[in-house]
Amino acid sequence: MLVPYQALLGLPSDTVENLIKEYLFAQIEDGSFGQLQDDALSHAISQCRQALKAGELVVEYSEDDDSIAIRHKNHLLSGS
Repeated sequence: MLVPYQALLGLPSDTVENLIKEYLFAQIEDGSFGQLQDDALSHAISQCRQALKAGELVVEYSEDDDSIAIRHKNHLLSGS
């Protein structure tokens, strides 16, 4: 199930930032994102926020394992 962008705006900013960081760190681990220093992390978080707003990235909630994750719109698990 996709979480609408507007619903993210109602969450505490720390919650959204932690979700974004989890997404970014997963990109580092799978090799699709380079090393991340503090200033680069801030910039990457900002870019992710813009991508979420634009709909390029989406937040997907999985009822199967009660998890939530940011995914690229072309890589959804549920096919939504």
